[in-house]
Amino acid sequence: MHDRLAERFEAHRPALRAVAYRMLGSPGETDDAVQEAWLRLTRHGPAGIDDLKAWLRTVVARICLDMLRARTSRREEPYGWHSPVQTGDGDPETEAVLIESVGRAMLVVLDALGPAERVAFVLHDVFAVPFDQIAPIVERTPATAKKLASRARRRVRGADRTALTPGRPAVLRGAGPVAREMQLFGRRARYAGPALIGGTVGAVVAPHGRLLLALAVTVHDGRVTGYEMIADPARLTALHITVP
Repeated sequence: MHDRLAERFEAHRPALRAVAYRMLGSPGETDDAVQEAWLRLTRHGPAGIDDLKAWLRTVVARICLDMLRARTSRREEPYGWHSPVQTGDGDPETEAVLIESVGRAMLVVLDALGPAERVAFVLHDVFAVPFDQIAPIVERTPATAKKLASRARRRVRGADRTALTPGRPAVLRGAGPVAREMQLFGRRARYAGPALIGGTVGAVVAPHGRLLLALAVTVHDGRVTGYEMIADPARLTALHITVP
């Protein structure tokens, strides 16, 4: 009986890791959450579980919610916390697929959400879980769970609005305008740090560990010939960002 239950659990493990990783953003914590779900399943047993996939997803979501709340209550994680680290017994290829399926930048955007918002948003918008199933997980009514996901969705989609100062043009040309803009950028770039953007030198701005924008620099013949500030969450998700 135990072997059969283990086989059924292993069949759902990839899906459970996908859910947990989008909520936690850390391969190590993801594996901890999935392992805790297995322990709870062994304690509960298969009796009374009509839909094992839905039951496990609910358990993992609750575990992740508790972990997110604990993380928030302990301290704010420093910039770079989300950079995945290899677990001791992890498969590098599997970890890479998991990481790239979400995108490092999007995980930072999600980290700006509160625990309940993040859980509601991930379950509904990513995995199409109905709100009547999300509600007991986040300890809210279905209507309130819907509001949590809606609020999270607006914050995720609007994350790039803070990067461009109102009234400033989206495109600048010429040494003078670009130099003046870079001076302004320098004054407010307290949280900027060097990074490789798609293998090219650049910078990222991430106040308190939350990525706002990436600065991609174009260099030709040893001179900077242009740059682009990227703050749209969809584009940030697609970028390959390496922080030294």
